[in-house]
Amino acid sequence: MSSIRVALFEDNFHLRESLYFLIAAEADMECVGAFADCNGLKQNIVAAKPDVILMDIEMPGMNGIEAVAEIKQAFPGIPVLMQTIFQDDEHIFNALCAGASGYLLKSADPQQYLQAIRDVRQGGAPMSGPVARRVLELFQQTVKPESRNHYDLTQKEKEVLAELIEGKSFKMIADSLGISYETVRSHMKSIYNKLHVHSNTEAVIKALKERLV
Repeated sequence: MSSIRVALFEDNFHLRESLYFLIAAEADMECVGAFADCNGLKQNIVAAKPDVILMDIEMPGMNGIEAVAEIKQAFPGIPVLMQTIFQDDEHIFNALCAGASGYLLKSADPQQYLQAIRDVRQGGAPMSGPVARRVLELFQQTVKPESRNHYDLTQKEKEVLAELIEGKSFKMIADSLGISYETVRSHMKSIYNKLHVHSNTEAVIKALKERLV
């Protein structure tokens, strides 16, 4: 299996260097680019050909949330994992609504960083624990209690969606539900079509908003 190609956008030199060497030391990963800002964003992504992008939120010039929106427009197939010191509502929701596939606090330990990269590459939607809890709390506070499920989701599709909301990768979902990886992919394709979404994050947000599981 080929290694995961990771591009890194982080303005803090020491953190950027640390993450570069952390990723480069893994047998199943390689860091194909480490950038201090988002100048030349699209050109850098075309040149680096990443499988996953690790994006800081606060950077000089174009910030990470603006960058995610541009990336999802130009490179919709590349998952973007946000990394930040912020866990406030505005940053979380702006990042997720812009198309981020996961949200990782910089206080996470190195193994959490690496696992989040692997998970997002496999189709998961990883979030640091405090962020995941805050997202759930916010939806519980703001959405109506009644279900608005008019999408004809099957019971198995609801189970897959519930696992995805917990941040699990397709492989983890397959193991948890006792089905094959390809079956999970098939269910997700059906979920995308029924919910009229184009990414795991959009599916998670819609499921939480409308209490679909």
